Amino acid sequence: MASHIELNPATQITVGTVGQPGQRTFYLQGSRGSQTISLTIEKEQARMLAESFEALIQELEKKYPAAEEAPVWTDMRLRDPIDALFRVGNIGIGYNEDSNQVVLVAYELVGEEEEPNVVSYWISRAQVQALIKHVYDVVKAGRPICGNCGKPIDATGHFCPHRNGHAH
Repeated sequence: MASHIELNPATQITVGTVGQPGQRTFYLQGSRGSQTISLTIEKEQARMLAESFEALIQELEKKYPAAEEAPVWTDMRLRDPIDALFRVGNIGIGYNEDSNQVVLVAYELVGEEEEPNVVSYWISRAQVQALIKHVYDVVKAGRPICGNCGKPIDATGHFCPHRNGHAH
């Protein structure tokens, strides 16, 4: 039977990596008190999460103007031990007007007939804004991207199909 863990409110949330560029593993991690839940995500999921949060925050500022929140200066490093509970298949985000909280819901990557485990991280708008910038920084810290084909360039170079097979 699938489980649902709620960190409400999450006292810490971050995205981080372990490993060298090109071989990094991305993690979504949140804590509430001494409970820390780490999940494995893909680099593209991290980037899409930041973009989705950015759009949500812009929409919320128009619909539900909030009093200025104090900036969140949190330690955005992953906390040890980093034992992923599961690999994320889908991510959803939402907003609760009554509590003025944003929720990030992560669903386990499972087969078609299986029911996924779920983790919900309830966070403030200020936490979301800190996370957006941090996620973009983490994603950019990887390998440079080829301007011709959009694929990553390794330290040893890369084969670019748009350059007729010439190394880059």
